[in-house]
Amino acid sequence: MYEYPEPIEKLIEAFSKLPGIGPKTAQRLAFFVLSSPESYSEELGESVMGIKHKIKLCETCGNYTDQRECSVCRSQTRNQEIICVVENPKDVLALERTNEYKGLYHVLHGAISPIDGIGPEQLSIRALLKRLESGKVKEIIIATNSTIEGDTTALYLAKLITPLEIRVTRIAQGIPVGGDIDYADEITLSKAFLGRRDV
Repeated sequence: MYEYPEPIEKLIEAFSKLPGIGPKTAQRLAFFVLSSPESYSEELGESVMGIKHKIKLCETCGNYTDQRECSVCRSQTRNQEIICVVENPKDVLALERTNEYKGLYHVLHGAISPIDGIGPEQLSIRALLKRLESGKVKEIIIATNSTIEGDTTALYLAKLITPLEIRVTRIAQGIPVGGDIDYADEITLSKAFLGRRDV
């Protein structure tokens, strides 16, 4: 049976590890890179390495940034009294696409999942509570995914934050159960924000 030369096989294998990329697509991508000018390969390699070396977590909210704080936390026009809590940085981008939300964010970097060994201490919950000490925040919007883990995390946060006399809301369930926020369209996310309710 014919096998590709080792460098091609390695590139196909690397692409196939990406989410949503099957063997055929990985093969097509590898041959695209192979047939492209060398400058493209260099640009692609530099971009991948740049992400690993230059992107870090925002010191305030935990979103991805190339500076000390992300653009949302640095903005003077955002509503400082509302924080939307999400599971992952990609959820911030999904919510920003709606143009409905004008407050701040806090990224947990996951959800409570005892079966996967993820408890509250593995998430950035302590950092969120520290942000609430200032007394400026009047509302926390919980925008975790509509999954068992997301719901568990939302309930846990509500129990921690409600005694602080801060309004705790959860985005409406316009997002399909079992679905991820970053796959929802802008209209669904807009309606979910507008229909949020107290937890």
